[in-house]
Formats: sequence, C-alpha cells, structure tokens
Amino acid sequence: MAVQWVLVCHGLTTLMVVISFLCGQWPIFQGTFVERLHNFLTFGAYEYFLKFVGKVCGDRGENAVISVEYYCCYRSNPTLQILYAAILSATYYFIVQSSFAYIPNYYLSDIHRYISIVAIGIGVILFLLTSFSDPGTVTAENVSQYISAYPYDDVIYSERECSTCKILKHFCLCLYGSIALSLILASRLKELKIIHILTVYYGIENSFRGLAPHVAQWLLSSYNTQILLMVFLVVVCLLMAAFFGYHAKLCYSNTTTNETYKWQDYESLQRKINEAKASASALKASLSGLSLENKPPKSKWKSFFRRSPLKDVEVVATKNIYDKGLVHNLSEIVFPLSTRATFVAATIKKTKVKVR
Repeated sequence: MAVQWVLVCHGLTTLMVVISFLCGQWPIFQGTFVERLHNFLTFGAYEYFLKFVGKVCGDRGENAVISVEYYCCYRSNPTLQILYAAILSATYYFIVQSSFAYIPNYYLSDIHRYISIVAIGIGVILFLLTSFSDPGTVTAENVSQYISAYPYDDVIYSERECSTCKILKHFCLCLYGSIALSLILASRLKELKIIHILTVYYGIENSFRGLAPHVAQWLLSSYNTQILLMVFLVVVCLLMAAFFGYHAKLCYSNTTTNETYKWQDYESLQRKINEAKASASALKASLSGLSLENKPPKSKWKSFFRRSPLKDVEVVATKNIYDKGLVHNLSEIVFPLSTRATFVAATIKKTKVKVR
C-alpha cells in the first residue's frame, strides 16, 4: 500500500512540474504557486545555481557557466541534434533488446521487425535533411527583396541598424512504437492465459475493475522495461501533438515563435500605457471635483458602486500585416521566397548591377 501512495505522489508531483513548466505563464495562474514554480524552473533555479558557482569557484567558474550558456543558447551548435540522435538510438536499442523476442505473436506478424527499421530509417533521413538544409540567410544583396516581401510594420519591427546583419514524423514514430509495445503486452497476456489463470484459479472477478490491478501488477513485475518505454512514448506523443498544434496555429497566422513574444511584450506595454492614462484622467477628475466648493457631495453608495476607471481601458488592438490568409501563408511555408526562381533571379540581378 505504501508503494502505491509513493507512485501516486510521484505522479502528482510530475504533473504539477509539467503544468508549471509549460503553462505557468498563463494569465489564469498569475499570482499563484504555479506561476512562482514556473519562474523558479525557468529562471530562478539557474540564477541560484550561478550564484552558488560564483560563491564556490569565484568569477572564473561563473564566467565558465556563462560561456557554456552562450554557446548552447545563442550560438549555432549541434547539441540538440546530438541529444535527439542519442534518444532515438537508445530508445530503439531498448525496444530491440526487450521486445523483438516476442515478435511474431498473436497480434503482430514478423513483418513489423522490418517496418520498425524502415520507420527509424525514414526518421533518420528526415532528421539529416533537416539538419543539413540551409535555412536561408539575409545578406546585403537580398535584404531589399525580403523587405519588399515583408515590409516593416513599425509595431514589432522597425528599420534600424543591426550589428549581426518537421514535427509530424516524430509523432508518428512514437505513436507506432507505443501501439506496437501495447500489442506485444496484450499478446503475452493472451498467450500465457493470464486472464484465465486469474479468474479460474485465483477466483478474481471477470471484470475490468477486478482484473485491472492484478494485470497491471503482473505487467510491471514481468515487463517493466516495455511499460516504461510505452509510457515514455505516450508522453512524447502528447508533447509532439501539442507542439504540432501550437506550430499549426503559428502557420495559420503566419507568425514566428519570436514574434509571439514580441506581440505579448507590445500588448503588455500598450496596456500599461492605457492604464496609466486612465489613472491620470481619474486623478485629474477627482482633483477638479475637490476644487468645486459649491458642488453637493456625492452619495457614498454611488461612490462605492462606481465603476473603476481602470475597467474602461480600451482593449489593445493588434494587426498582423504578415497574415495574408491561410492559402498564402501555407504557400510561403511550403515554397519559401528564398527557393523561388523569381526571388533568386532578382537577387542575382541586383548583385550584378552592384558589381558593375
């Protein structure tokens, strides 16, 4: 019984950490423990760690940590590619070592051994194509073409001098792996006649409520590696589905991830400005009311139920000039401007004119 409570507490703690990390910045959690935990996980823990290193190792150790942060977060590096390759290789290795011995079975034929290899191969090929593809570079030769296609909106982008002038496949791989593992476990249940043994020899009620705890206990004790892999793949599936939905929304509005933060900062700034204006107007009105000596005093009940002037603050209106409709937005994603013949020809022509 104690072990079950430990598992329940572990699950609730993990759920709280995941919700705080992913959703702690939402307005609904403002001023709550979830927001404070989010701030600690995203900023506070690193700041405390940096202070600890500075106290123990001095400025030299603190500068080393900052240099690692700069390399990992602000410079082009293969860290994410190496991490993805390691996770993919380790997961497939454990699946082969723990589950391939049970294929073929009642639900899966021998062909799934080769289907898994093909699926992993397609994932690796797409991963390599993504890693070595050119994302495009804005240079002095092609910047005018990009500006003509995406003009400054003078809201989140303005002209100034600058000093440094594939998700769905992951979801399918994880979904296929989790389904295959669940079918393997179901096949073992059927081949070993676990349900029959529990109901006939142990007198367990033949219902989901009666059999579920005993079947789960048997699976965890006999096939714990497969259970852990299946849970891991299901969690990754859910994260990939949410990630895909988020980026599909960005594609629908032709907005980048960086632009979403810029719009949030802009709306927050405009909201504060409007609130400051409303507060100034309310203060001015109250001062002018005090200067009128002959004016009869207002009822206390009217003052109590009077609407706050801050509630009359106008909603910040935003207009994304880069959102040109679903079809046009998708065409720009599937066929970027940098790959179009007209755009490349215009860039080459301008370069030749400059050379002459």
